[in-house]
Amino acid sequence: MNNDPHESFRRTIDESLAGGISAERERALREHLGTCAHCREYLNGSKRVIAGLGGFSFQVDPTLNARVLSSLRRPARPSRRRWARRWARRWALTSFAAALTIGGSFVDLRFGDLIASVFDIQRMQLRQGLLAFWIVPSLCVLALFPLLPLLSRAGSRRDERTQ
Repeated sequence: MNNDPHESFRRTIDESLAGGISAERERALREHLGTCAHCREYLNGSKRVIAGLGGFSFQVDPTLNARVLSSLRRPARPSRRRWARRWARRWALTSFAAALTIGGSFVDLRFGDLIASVFDIQRMQLRQGLLAFWIVPSLCVLALFPLLPLLSRAGSRRDERTQ
């Protein structure tokens, strides 16, 4: 909460300079300006700023409006760089999933007997565990990556239809 008693008068000054206030508020503002040097200074400063802004001029190309409207009508296309980054990311994730699958198989083949003896389980139980919790999930992820763009497009089309 601001304790400045002149804040409401400053807002009234801003509103009066922007486009008008009621006659009653204008009368109250004039009475206050007659007795308050701070608000008169604020009013004069605001008028100088507005007058200074009036001196600016901008030259705009007459075809700019048409070009902006035509670009807004064109469908958005992803840039080549963004497209290349997407494909690189997709291939990296696919390669990672393939490495997980190959890694799980390698661990099973190379160290399966050692791991089974450490955990005191049978070799077949270890293979089933690796298959269920490592190899099959990574194969599913590996199969999912090529499907993601298709699923993404289908979802975006559905969203467009609902809007």
